[in-house]
This record gives sequence, C-alpha cells and structure tokens, in this order.
Amino acid sequence: MNTRSTNGISLKMATPKLNTLSAFQWLLRLPPSYIVLAGLLIVIGIFASNLLSPLFTSIILRQCAPLGIIVLGQALVMRAGSIDLSVVGVSAMTIYLVTSGILSGLHPAFTILIPLVMGILVGAVNGVLIAYVRASAVMTTLGVTTVLLGLVSWMTAGQPPGAVPRWLNLVTSERLFGLSYAVYIWVGLTLVFAGALRYLVFGKLLAAIGDSPKAAAISGLPVKRVICVSHIAASLLGAMGALLQTSALGVGSIKPGLDLAMNAIAAAILGAVTFGSGRGGVLGPFVAVLAFGYLFAALTVFGVQEPGRLIVQGIVIAVAAISAGIRQK
Repeated sequence: MNTRSTNGISLKMATPKLNTLSAFQWLLRLPPSYIVLAGLLIVIGIFASNLLSPLFTSIILRQCAPLGIIVLGQALVMRAGSIDLSVVGVSAMTIYLVTSGILSGLHPAFTILIPLVMGILVGAVNGVLIAYVRASAVMTTLGVTTVLLGLVSWMTAGQPPGAVPRWLNLVTSERLFGLSYAVYIWVGLTLVFAGALRYLVFGKLLAAIGDSPKAAAISGLPVKRVICVSHIAASLLGAMGALLQTSALGVGSIKPGLDLAMNAIAAAILGAVTFGSGRGGVLGPFVAVLAFGYLFAALTVFGVQEPGRLIVQGIVIAVAAISAGIRQK
C-alpha cells in the first residue's frame, strides 16, 4: 500500500511538472511573433489602452498593410533559401513613377500596371542572376537596389517628386466597414498566398526545395525555376506594397527607407520563416507585422524620438535573428 501510495503521490507531483514542460515546449513551437504581439498588447493595455480602440486599431492596420505585403514576398524567397534586398529600390522607383507625373497622361490603370511590370522585370533579373548564374543573393539584390536608387536620384535631381493622384490616395483613405481598402488588399493577398503554399504544386515544390535543394535537384525538381519565380513574386509584391505606401503618404519621396528590407526580413523571421527550411506559413509573418505596427505606435505615444526608435528597431531585429538560431538547433 505504501509503495503504491508513494508511487501515486510521485505521479501526482510529476504531473504539474510535465504540464509545465509541455506548455513551455508548445510556446517554443509557436512563431515568436505571437509572443511578441501578446506582450506588446499587455503593455499597451496597461500604459496606453487608447491604442486598442477600434479607431486606432484601424489606423495601425492601415499603416501595416504596405509592409505586410512586402513581407509576403520576403518570406517566399527566404523559404527558397534566398533573400531579396532590392525592395528598397523597387519601392523608390514605384514612388517615382506614380508621383513624378510622367504617367499622368495615361489611363489610371497604367499608373498601376507600369510599376507592377517594373517589379516583375526587377524580380526576373534577380531570379536569373541568383538561380541560373548562381550569383550571391545578398550582393545581387543589394546591387540592383543601389542601381534603382541611383536612377531615381538622377531622374529627380535629388528633389522629391510631386503629389499622389487623388484616386490612388482613396485606396488608403476610404473605408469599408471601418477599415481601409488597403487592409482588405493585404488580408486578401495573405489568404491567397496561404492557399497557394498549402494546396498548389508551387507551394509543395517550394517546401521540398527549401528543405533540401540538393535532394530536390537530384529528384529532378525545377529548383532554379522555383527560385526565379519566387524572386519575381517578391519584387511584384514589393511594388504592390510601395503603391499602398505611396497612397498612404499622399506625396512622393525618393527615400522610402533603407530599413524597409530589414523590417521585412525581421518580420518574416519573427513569423517563424527561416532561411532555406522550406517551413513557415504566412500567419506568423502577418502577426509579426501587426507587432511592428503596435510597437511603432506605442513608441510614438510614449514620446520616443527617432534615435530611440532606431535602437528599439535594432533590438527587435537582433531578437528575431536570435530566435531563428534557437529554433534551428
């Protein structure tokens, strides 16, 4: 009886430990973005609860939409074991095309179509050089973004372009059921990519190539083609995000922000997308972009100036890199 009783007690005492361990392991399996967003919401709820109101939430979602779309493309190429830093140049060129007036004489549809075609062409250049020529993804996309920034600076003579067409500004200023049209575009694209990665052949090929490029190549899978298509999609999404960013700003700028690419990479990593793993969906990066939006809004409310924002931004990127390293072990 005593032995059984002792065993019974020991089992009862071990159960909470096992439950605690299981809960900890479950938390580790979650994308870090979930934990970051939950922590931010708790802090904001205590010190700046007005940011959680429907009005401020809709504003934050609208501000997140451009980066959210760009992150979709970054997550795509990262799953294929590549990276894309050309989004800064694509954004700068898109803003120039839309606000400089060179397309003002054309039908409004061309104001949208031409930047998207430009994004596709840039992605094709990246993809061919990286997948077929085997050039370094970092150096190639960094070189491309430098060329694009140089072209924009040359064409504008260092001066910012003009205003955004009124009809394009309506995409972010107008609301449907309390939310900007930009938010619906972001959510819609996220759902499309979620379905494509889960159900289409391309998604399965991307997962296989990300898990083991050598094994995929030996198996006869179109590794180079998939990597190339991933870069085309990433640049196309970069142009889409830049269009929404331009719509929200209302005026042109030749400096969309060199931190744009780093924020996109950090959001993808926080969303549990790791380089060349073939794993990582779109919900984790989606939540990571929301976390970034609430973080920057909270810093503004708390009166943190630009230097402090850059420090916090750097810490978040470092945390993303550390979390990615821990998850890969």
